[in-house]
Amino acid sequence: MMCDLETGVCGVAGEEEMEIIDLNQPKKSITLYYVTDPICSHCWAIEPVLRRFTEQYGDHFKFQTVMGGLLEKWHDGPIDPANGIYKPADVAGHWREVGEHSRMPIDGSLMIDNPVQSSYPPSRVFKVIQEKHDEAKANEYLRRAREALFAFNQNISDQAVMIDIVNKMGLDGEAIVAEAEQPRGQQLLNEDFSLARSIGARGFPTIIMVNEENKGVKLVGGRPFDSYVDGLKQVLNQEELQAKPQPSLSRLLEKEELLFSKEIEVMYDVDPTGINAFIEKELSPGRYEAKEILGESYFTTVK
Repeated sequence: MMCDLETGVCGVAGEEEMEIIDLNQPKKSITLYYVTDPICSHCWAIEPVLRRFTEQYGDHFKFQTVMGGLLEKWHDGPIDPANGIYKPADVAGHWREVGEHSRMPIDGSLMIDNPVQSSYPPSRVFKVIQEKHDEAKANEYLRRAREALFAFNQNISDQAVMIDIVNKMGLDGEAIVAEAEQPRGQQLLNEDFSLARSIGARGFPTIIMVNEENKGVKLVGGRPFDSYVDGLKQVLNQEELQAKPQPSLSRLLEKEELLFSKEIEVMYDVDPTGINAFIEKELSPGRYEAKEILGESYFTTVK
């Protein structure tokens, strides 16, 4: 005898005594390529939207970060003439504009007095961590490096800064940074450059979602949250997708360790005027610290 969950009717069970089932999750057939660079200010600006997208829809795709090589070195010619960037000091104003518009804080003054000379060193460190550990650990490094550069005004191409960031992640910073400077580090980076070209990435950030037939969508630059969801629907050829609930703020902050107000607002659809009330409701006193930088609030876990 059995009770049917769908009809609610109890009766005789089916004739088959045993049924073979497979509870394994279906293999992910969608790959999301995120083409980026550690010093890309617009990539920093989309972090709130990209985090929510991966949290709620990440079960539908395999996420792969690809380094694009934004700045090999400064030279006499224009680096980014469209944005008026010919020398390091030109970057500071552009970055501040991006920070003010996105509300992901950017100081940028180090580009005047202690400029990043190349984005290749932190990119190589990313690739070594990705190869030696995994994608999650590499993306954690990328996040920490961007926090250090944009919000806390540290030169992430400096060896000591890179070592410190990696050490704070619980890894051997000296060993990883040293390995990144070996030929293998540049080889890994060159492989990413080739991949970026092969999938048609021409700028940062670029999100490319493809299926097993290598057909999909490309989204260039910062886009609203719904644009990424719509792109995923197109690749999956589905009109509707089931989104996972947002994680609790306490769990998210524990994982991320630092979140800016804008990131919390985007993740939980909170109005900026209600952020403090939301924080007080969701987080226990003594479990977090509220701080401010460049006119924006941010929240960290208490160690």
